Amino acid sequence: MQWRALMWVLWPSFLMAGVASAIVFALVDPLDVAIFGYIRLERDFLYASGFFFFWLIAAGASALTLFMAPAADGE
Repeated sequence: MQWRALMWVLWPSFLMAGVASAIVFALVDPLDVAIFGYIRLERDFLYASGFFFFWLIAAGASALTLFMAPAADGE
């Protein structure tokens, strides 16, 4: 994958991960999240892991869009 195409995937997905994190963590307090009902993690860890999860999902969507886009003439 070319560097330009990589940036077409990573930059928009980074921005959308920031928006998704802001929306989700405005509604959900990370300290209220219990994994398997009893494991409680630190707030900073959940903020970071949530952001990277949203970034991964958005990057997958961006990469799929780039993959399905028609190739430009001359490439």
